[in-house]
Amino acid sequence: MAQFTLYENHNPGSRESYPFFIDVQNSLLDSLNSRLVIPLTPYRNLDESNISNLCPIITLHEERFVVLTHQMTNVPDSALKAPVTSLDYLRDEIVAAIDFLVTGI
Repeated sequence: MAQFTLYENHNPGSRESYPFFIDVQNSLLDSLNSRLVIPLTPYRNLDESNISNLCPIITLHEERFVVLTHQMTNVPDSALKAPVTSLDYLRDEIVAAIDFLVTGI
């Protein structure tokens, strides 16, 4: 599994709020049976208190989504079935958001 790959959330209980996950786990750890992911939510679900350096806003399929870095979680690797696209071009923004969450810088 490639780091920074975007996957659809197929869980019917959370798919509406979190339609996508970004796999942020390094590929060196592919032997683990879970992956560290960041959920995305549609921009319309967000109030005006978005902290842009913690929760970058990205556009996918002509719709804006918020990267919910503070809600990072792990999911079984079996939950990540169908890759949508690579977000490797957003690597610096994603890593900066994780750094801000952890270090405040």
